[in-house]
Amino acid sequence: MFRGRSLLCLLDFETHEIEKMLDVSFIMKNYVYHNNVPSSLSGKRVALLFEKPSTRTRVSTELAVSMLGGIPIVLNKQDLQWSRGEPIEDTGRVIGRVVNGIGARVLNHLTLVKLKESSGVPVFNLLSDLSHPLQALADLMTIRERFGNNLIKIAFVGDGTDNVLLSLMAIVAKLGLELHIATPKELKPREDLFKIISEIADDTGSVIEFHEDPYDAVRGVHVVYTDVWVSMGQENIAEQKKKLLQNYRVTSDLMKYAVKDAIFMHCLPANRGEEVELEVIDGPKSAVWDQAENRLYTAMAVFSLFI
Repeated sequence: MFRGRSLLCLLDFETHEIEKMLDVSFIMKNYVYHNNVPSSLSGKRVALLFEKPSTRTRVSTELAVSMLGGIPIVLNKQDLQWSRGEPIEDTGRVIGRVVNGIGARVLNHLTLVKLKESSGVPVFNLLSDLSHPLQALADLMTIRERFGNNLIKIAFVGDGTDNVLLSLMAIVAKLGLELHIATPKELKPREDLFKIISEIADDTGSVIEFHEDPYDAVRGVHVVYTDVWVSMGQENIAEQKKKLLQNYRVTSDLMKYAVKDAIFMHCLPANRGEEVELEVIDGPKSAVWDQAENRLYTAMAVFSLFI
């Protein structure tokens, strides 16, 4: 089903395939907790390329490969001739000759496409400007740990162009869930991507709605999610975005409009006092540390299935 394929975007996968990735993520977590992780990557080499700094992705993917018996090769961009102008296609051709898979955290999604086309091995999106599929899998894993497979409502408050949100929208549409997005009208997702997501949602019965008022979006939901307002590479528009989003902070007052047992989620890193109040992210409703831990198990699941 998966062997030899790449994971660049969850929109490329069928609903039952995403469910399989989630099922195996839970299995991997159980293996880790019982200290009987299978050596499914024994003898296999996985290159992990980082064009952007990373904490959770770096730790989770390197650990995932090594815990499954594989050999992780971690390379920052400045370690490679890529940083001096060598085409990424040449990097892919060379590395693809000696490894069994490549994970890459990049600024531009097209870099992943070029790696996939040039390397001849499975390529995994460890974050791009378009999507963050391993994060979305960890998000749904975290939600199901709290609420089971019930039809829960999710709210995202913040930047509607956010790459984490785009992956969240994709998995919500594929799984037939309900998502309410609070964002300024100036920060809506790309029309071409939203058209694809909307067509999938129509087929699965998923509900994805936009609101300009965050209180409307959060009312009656089980999950309140946000992300940083300014991502790496957006420094030139930082002040503009902060001005647009100043009324989209997740506060203790906003959380009161969600259901009583609602949880707060954030993919991290977080700017306390900007997109979220300290009392929320460090409070009893916060599930962000579970999210961060679950990044390990989704990485283990994907690598074991695809490589």
